[in-house]
Amino acid sequence: MIPIALPLLTEEEADAARAAVLSGWVSQGPQVAAFERDFAALVGAPYACAVSNCTIALHLALAALEIGPGDEVITASHSFIATANCIRYCGATPVFVDIDPGTYNIDPNRVAEAITPRTRAVIAVHQMGMPCDLAALATLADRHGIILIEDAACAAGSQIRVDGGWERIGKPHGQIACFSFHPRKVITTGEGGMLTTADAKLDQKFRLLRQHGMSVPDIVRHGSPQVIFEDYLVVGFNYRMTDIQAAVGRKQLERLPELVSRRRAIAARYGELLGNFEGLRLPAEPDWARSNWQSYCVRLPDRVDQRTVMQRMLDQGIATRRGIMCSHREAPYANDKQRHDLKQSELAQDNSILLPIYAQMSKEDQERVACALRRELQAYALQ
Repeated sequence: MIPIALPLLTEEEADAARAAVLSGWVSQGPQVAAFERDFAALVGAPYACAVSNCTIALHLALAALEIGPGDEVITASHSFIATANCIRYCGATPVFVDIDPGTYNIDPNRVAEAITPRTRAVIAVHQMGMPCDLAALATLADRHGIILIEDAACAAGSQIRVDGGWERIGKPHGQIACFSFHPRKVITTGEGGMLTTADAKLDQKFRLLRQHGMSVPDIVRHGSPQVIFEDYLVVGFNYRMTDIQAAVGRKQLERLPELVSRRRAIAARYGELLGNFEGLRLPAEPDWARSNWQSYCVRLPDRVDQRTVMQRMLDQGIATRRGIMCSHREAPYANDKQRHDLKQSELAQDNSILLPIYAQMSKEDQERVACALRRELQAYALQ
């Protein structure tokens, strides 16, 4: 079976987790603090705050900004439902806008059309690791005095070109960027998330809110030679990462450049294997972006049935996934009146499939995937 994704975890990660377990400190502690420092240094962010997962990171970002009832947050429907759900968690209203069909990312022109006096923020998703047009979005946010949050769940290791140089996603281009370390991502801690920012006050709020609103973190209390009584300053959450996860994450982070390099080579090879098939649209990487290729999404030719192709490939031992979901089609949002046309988002969900991609994928398995897809598409062409 060729899976859709496969995390690269070795004895080094197992040894790191074992050391954390045997240290006696398994909850949020010194390994979390070190992982935060390592991540911030790698992406070029002044501050990084580790949490339990990316959904929590997005919720924490909105909560720290005090976004709530009566506020609107513009985002893409064409994203995993967590992007929309975190807005609802705060009592705010998600306003869905359409995507650029070439990159599957939120269209800055559609964002501009959706801004109202109630708009507080834009959550821009770096979909499948492909960077958004941050230059256009940041300019738009600054002009209207709204906040730009990057849903960078899939984008660890991706880069954009800024003033002629390359910068990693996570170096603050908006106010906050949020990452995921789920096993489908390029690096993993099992579950886990990270927020980066250049704003010291926001970072302090993240740290306060992630640990019950506690005035003094437990690691400080336990390490103090004096008795300390903590206070609980606000209604906070239990959004902490464990030291076991962070120990694994630090090893994964060391591998990130190599993992991205391998994925970029695999994506280039898919382009060679599939690029000349009539009607099949391959993902487009703008010249100012370098994707980590967390996923590789192809748009099927007209008349080709998505489910049939996926099932026939699965019958051959090849896992695929449908195009990224549209939240406005799911039950929690289906009855909401949508203000804006979402045609491109729906077409992307209905007519695209994600092909297997992971760092340790062999050339033979990749050729097997490409041959199976071409064979199924040729069968349609002959009908």
